[in-house]
Amino acid sequence: MITMDYSALFSIAKNIRKKIIESIYIAGSGHPGGSLSAVEIGTALYFNLMNYKPDQPDWDLRDRFILSKGHAAPLLYALLSEAEFFADEEMKNLRKLNSILQGHPHSLKCPGVDVSTGSLGQGLSVACGIAMYSKMNKKDFFVYTLHGDGELNEGQIWEALMFASHHKLNNIIAFVDRNHLQLDGNTEDILKLEPLKDKFLSFGWNCMNINGHSFEEILNSVHVAKQSDLPSIIIADTIKGKGVSFMENNAVWHGRVPNNEEFLSAIKEIDES
Repeated sequence: MITMDYSALFSIAKNIRKKIIESIYIAGSGHPGGSLSAVEIGTALYFNLMNYKPDQPDWDLRDRFILSKGHAAPLLYALLSEAEFFADEEMKNLRKLNSILQGHPHSLKCPGVDVSTGSLGQGLSVACGIAMYSKMNKKDFFVYTLHGDGELNEGQIWEALMFASHHKLNNIIAFVDRNHLQLDGNTEDILKLEPLKDKFLSFGWNCMNINGHSFEEILNSVHVAKQSDLPSIIIADTIKGKGVSFMENNAVWHGRVPNNEEFLSAIKEIDES
């Protein structure tokens, strides 16, 4: 774990956003909207909260991170490169044939990727298995997961919620990237989620609502979660495309690639923020 002050975390978050935009632009494909919305969550985890060793990516006592919404792979790759699991230069190979940076995270190819993800809804079930391993073998680590709010349409999520609460897996801390948008539009128009917190509470989880772009609230919520006897889920209210004004709150940017003019404008805006 690397402990940093808020200004340092803010600076890292800017680098992460630039890496996301640059890698997607070079690749000519990718998902900017949902990668940008979770930057502060990922930055807080990797540069303040999680225990890991970049030179020993399979260290048994490391905290695990599962990007359940695997299409946001550019976010995870930017975090891993910033944490020195691999060289920054590798970010130029996003989605290229035989690259370690596939379109969705591949645990057998990319150092630092704990679980291969892509098909939505499965990350929390895998987290339950890893958390059970930790409990049964008296290993002291946490399993963090990141989910899209559109992903909550998947029934497997709710099966995993029941399993985790039944087995008191309080070493799971899940984040919901609550940006209210998915591929086809507003989450509430596609399949109503609210009252979301009440649903999680009814499944036996500790649940909190936070501003997902506030480092203070992210860090404080994880501190509270670690004190609970229940598994915890943190609903992080976010803005899809956060940090690039013309991408913000626009479902079009779920999977669109910026053209040259848009790319330059996005980088300039992030630099000046």
